[in-house]
Amino acid sequence: MSTESPELALARRGFLDGAAAAAHLARLEGIDDALVEQVAAVASPDTALSSLVAIAEAWGTDRLLTTLRADDELRQRLLIVLGTSEALGDFLARHPEHVEDLGADRLSPVPLDLATMREQLGEVADADELRVAYRRKLLHVAARDLTALTGFEESAGELADLAVATLGAALDLARRQEPDSDSVRLAVIAMGKTGGRELNYVSDVDVIFVHEPAEGADEQTASRVAARLASTMMRLCSDHTREGTLWEVDANLRPEGNQGPLSRTLRSHVAYYDRWASTWEFQALLKARFAAGDAEVGQAYLDALSPKVWEASTRENFVREVRAMRTRVIENIPSQQRERQLKLGAGGLRDVEFAVQLLQLVHGRGDESLRSPTTLEALRELTEGGYVGRRDGAAMEDAYEFLRTLEHRIQLYRLRRNHVVPDDLEDLRRLGRSMGYRQNPAEGLEKDWNAHKRLVRRLHEKLFYQPLLEAVTSLPDEGLRLTPEAAQARLMALGFVDPKGALGHIQALTSGVSRRAAIQRSLLPAMLQWFAESPSPDAGLLTFRRISESLGESHWYLRKLRDEGEGAEQLAAVVGSSRYVSDLIQRAPDSVALLGDDDELVPRDGERLRGEMQLAARRHTTPEQAIKAVRRVRRRELSRVGIADVLGRLDVDEVGVALSDIAEATLAAALAACIDAVTRQREEAGKDPFPTRMAIVLMGRLGGRESGYGSDADVMFVHEPRPGADDGEAAAAATAVATTLRKVLSTPGDDPPLEVDADLRPDGRNGPLVRSFAAYVSYYEKYSAVWEAQALLRARASVGDPELCERFTELVNPLRWPEQGMSEAEVREIRRIKARVESERLPRGANPKTHLKLGRGGIADVEWTVQLLQLQHAHAVPGLRTTSTLGALSAAAEADLVTAEDAEVLRRAWQLVSRLRNAVVLMRAKPAESMVEQSDERAGVAHLLGYGQQHSERMIDDYLRATRHARQVVERIFWE
Repeated sequence: MSTESPELALARRGFLDGAAAAAHLARLEGIDDALVEQVAAVASPDTALSSLVAIAEAWGTDRLLTTLRADDELRQRLLIVLGTSEALGDFLARHPEHVEDLGADRLSPVPLDLATMREQLGEVADADELRVAYRRKLLHVAARDLTALTGFEESAGELADLAVATLGAALDLARRQEPDSDSVRLAVIAMGKTGGRELNYVSDVDVIFVHEPAEGADEQTASRVAARLASTMMRLCSDHTREGTLWEVDANLRPEGNQGPLSRTLRSHVAYYDRWASTWEFQALLKARFAAGDAEVGQAYLDALSPKVWEASTRENFVREVRAMRTRVIENIPSQQRERQLKLGAGGLRDVEFAVQLLQLVHGRGDESLRSPTTLEALRELTEGGYVGRRDGAAMEDAYEFLRTLEHRIQLYRLRRNHVVPDDLEDLRRLGRSMGYRQNPAEGLEKDWNAHKRLVRRLHEKLFYQPLLEAVTSLPDEGLRLTPEAAQARLMALGFVDPKGALGHIQALTSGVSRRAAIQRSLLPAMLQWFAESPSPDAGLLTFRRISESLGESHWYLRKLRDEGEGAEQLAAVVGSSRYVSDLIQRAPDSVALLGDDDELVPRDGERLRGEMQLAARRHTTPEQAIKAVRRVRRRELSRVGIADVLGRLDVDEVGVALSDIAEATLAAALAACIDAVTRQREEAGKDPFPTRMAIVLMGRLGGRESGYGSDADVMFVHEPRPGADDGEAAAAATAVATTLRKVLSTPGDDPPLEVDADLRPDGRNGPLVRSFAAYVSYYEKYSAVWEAQALLRARASVGDPELCERFTELVNPLRWPEQGMSEAEVREIRRIKARVESERLPRGANPKTHLKLGRGGIADVEWTVQLLQLQHAHAVPGLRTTSTLGALSAAAEADLVTAEDAEVLRRAWQLVSRLRNAVVLMRAKPAESMVEQSDERAGVAHLLGYGQQHSERMIDDYLRATRHARQVVERIFWE
């Protein structure tokens, strides 16, 4: 005899709370064991049993049980519905008479058509009756859906038609409340999933209102009445009554969104779309259909605006705006939901819908068969038309249906708008059972959901790009019939300016039967997506082709592309964003080996660079060959820094130090090579060794270790004859070395030149290129001007003879850090020079607000302010005795020479403008003195700075704000 308690027995049969289940069964007097077994088999037995008890209390236990025993189909449908939807159970507890709607002779096995729905819902007298009628129809939809009488598509279409019929009934109720309703002909246009006949169980219903004055009515009156009717209709659907609410009616897709009038005339709509509408607004029109109200006005709206949808892909900013839409969607997902988001997350529903709509917009212009507003119908049309591969189309269809079915099950439970897959085990178990998983339902559901997400992410890329490869190769085509014209249209929509040329590159990369071509065919769909996301897809693809052709069958290159996804993605990001780095890589394609390896993207320290460059130089006997070898190492290191910068691995301070270290090591190796060459020449001629010691003093941004990509190497040359050497001979030898060094480093060639600028030397261009140490001593004692003391603030003697470097540093320290600070006259002189620079050196026509170096609040403003503080206070504040701008600024703040707030304003402006200057050079491989003006260049710079291409205006606003605030600080500190 069994001693198992009823509670344990119920738990073993599938009830999660055996005690509660036992209590519920006790209240259902007369329930038989077969019925309990059926309850235990549904998605949530506990929920179903609780709802049965509530219905029995409202309707009578005997009546309920008799009804269930009399109709097997009704019993099955009711229990499945109650086990899946707690909310529909609550509805039936309030209106138990509708249980009989699920009977074999009552529930239609096929969805009702829209006309029948309109007729049945049109009989309601008020908002409560409308809600009851709607819930009753929703019950029918759910019963057909959950018992497989209808599939997902039919259910979604029926839900959309139900929403449309409800809108019509609500508008009729609104007209009854509006005394002047006859003065206007109002139409409601369904948008979004309602318009596309693919609605969820719970969703906002997107609409647009359009009206025309009735005959004899004036336009102003009609507009006021239309707005009242629209507002009342929305409220009748959205307001909470004793029967709950239906859903929000969202009219924000209308022109000007919630800032625009609720309803417009057709003429006003057309004028807006012709002049002001954004790309996303045309994309939204793809799903527009008439819903309620005046059918003639609604059809006139569709006839006027639907054709405009198919011109959207030809708009100038089509790709940028489309990317911005997707980016905004992703950015708006709360971080804690990102991994569980069914709709908006990566591999979610929006990825499928976004891909299908974009392909429709691109190809629907020339192929009217692609214009279905329903996602799955459109996907089938794209597959049938040869725009998507058959297997890919079928796989995407299966994934979309799975994800939408899961979305429906999530929402059905409480009839709430929800797109987040729960992580609670009990909820996952219920969802899994509702979708047919019986063994380990939570685990099985989670596993398949993740598999479908991965599939969607992969197919999202293939859907666009694989057909482009098939269009230019002779491989089996899986039903693809993408013509060259269609392929070019797709490439143009994806941002390629020269789609014909891009197709040529794709063909060159993928044609043939070689191992390289096979790897490229496998890789290119992903690469094309990454190129399309970059500011310059054409340049990226062209560079990739050149690199691939240069490296040919190199095993390491093909292996990196095939096996190191991160390396391939980084390559696409770099060559699609930076012409500067692309040029470096094309000159030395083996630098691609740096990609995909975090350790290789860390700048080398200065000592290591010096050692490597000097070792490379020593292998050659002529200065030309030696410095050529040095320049090759420099090119590789510039590539390393540029790649790391483009990929966001370095901040602007780290870039400045890295570029300065490269320049310093280059100068050191070049100086040593030139001296060695001259020494060998002298020895061969029977002369004494090199007659002088030499040093190079680094100046400007190089001296401060703040170099940019467009920076010259500002230097001064100093020498000191060796004991017994002839002064004239020593000067001539030093000048020959300096001249050769400058010439060979600046000579155009495969490696980027380094311009060595010595104009900051005493007497500038009019003075000798190289001076002896004694000459510097004499000059600074007799002639040194205030501006030279200022220039020496960033002098760093670090290249060449160490002792000479140290002595030169000792020589200039008292000049740049005067013991008594600066006199009033000297301060006035600094200010006078600064004013002259602002008035005379700013190029004619340049905007002082946007000139990066000399503009208001720009680099010069910040640096002159900091340098004035150094000249005035370095004698008393040791921290100011530095060549670093930001280092000196921090020291000034610590010494209370400036407030922490003002120091932060100056620092932020200096760093932002420095980043902007670097980004311009990275983007177009040449510097710009002023902020770039063209929209595509601004988008490219914004991309490099991390704003994203679509946020270039935010970048400009940040720049103007930062420099404006910096100028205010400069006015207080420098000028006052």
